[in-house]
Amino acid sequence: MVQALAAVARAPNADFTLETVELDAPRPDEILVRIHAVGVCHTDLVFKDTAAIAQPAVLGHEGAGVVEAVGADVTKVKIGDRVAITFRSCGQCARCDSGDPAYCYAMPMLNYIGMRPDGSKAIHQGAVDVSSNFFGQSSFATYALTYQRNVLRLPDDLPFELAAPLGCGVQTGAGGIIKALAAKPGSSVLITGGGAVGLSAVMGAVIQGCAKIIVVEPMASRRDLALSLGATDVIDPLATTDLAASVRAIAPNGADYAFDTTGRGDTLNASVVALAPKGVLGIVGIPAPGTPMPGDLGSILTLGQTVRGIIEGDSDPDVFIPELIAYWRAGRLPLEKLVQTFEFDQINAAIAAQHHGDCVKVVLLLPQP
Repeated sequence: MVQALAAVARAPNADFTLETVELDAPRPDEILVRIHAVGVCHTDLVFKDTAAIAQPAVLGHEGAGVVEAVGADVTKVKIGDRVAITFRSCGQCARCDSGDPAYCYAMPMLNYIGMRPDGSKAIHQGAVDVSSNFFGQSSFATYALTYQRNVLRLPDDLPFELAAPLGCGVQTGAGGIIKALAAKPGSSVLITGGGAVGLSAVMGAVIQGCAKIIVVEPMASRRDLALSLGATDVIDPLATTDLAASVRAIAPNGADYAFDTTGRGDTLNASVVALAPKGVLGIVGIPAPGTPMPGDLGSILTLGQTVRGIIEGDSDPDVFIPELIAYWRAGRLPLEKLVQTFEFDQINAAIAAQHHGDCVKVVLLLPQP
């Protein structure tokens, strides 16, 4: 076994606690990565606060680090490789074969259940098993076990703290616009929510050449950041009683695309009302259980509109993350404007700072030997 320092989730709505845990040695299909940096994503907090997997649990799914050991069947990476870690997929189903691993038939089993598919857990504290394998990694720890399908080698010029968010938040936001919605040049895009995913969507809309990029965000600092990243218009939802009308004051025919990162029912409904004919609403925000589909069915039918869910930006990470790195190199994906780093032992303070709007994207730096 390998000893690691981990941020352990022990109860809903409680702080993470830093504790020593033991990881299994890599099985033939597993890769041991020494984590250097890990992003904090809203999904981590949702799973903690709803106890969606059994606690105690080690979460974290935007890891980046260096390969320390590989199982006998691993051929994609070797010891010493710098890697980013993203979601896991099976690589064998029809969705994976078609280049859609984000919709892998085994996605829930491989990412969301807190254990290996065979029911075993990879993390322990003495005789107590700790839920593991979150997104095929559980990278809120100094070491993580992962798999060939969800690692990719990193170039030497990309710092770990910028590489980490590519694994989920950035590829979800930028990919939502570039891949899933495939926004056309000259089109109008409505982005609701100006957190890390929403602002990554802004960068994606700029890359796509969208003419109007409208961001709805209550925090003034994030509205300002959206404008600096290329948004053409911003709306404070607290300053309007009719969000759809405010959008149509900017785009009279409605938005060609809407991208929701909030999961709020009222915001989703307003986004549908703000859509142009044949407009598409893509949803990445996690809604409360029981949230109904947004919009009026008759209106959606009449206007030929589409409402769809988006997972991980429709990304095939082996293809899309290198594209994102190329955009970063070219200055078209300025990740530095989003990321703020904190030491690992500041995880709870960092989450509070992100919640209060003091920073946009928290990335934790793990202690190194």
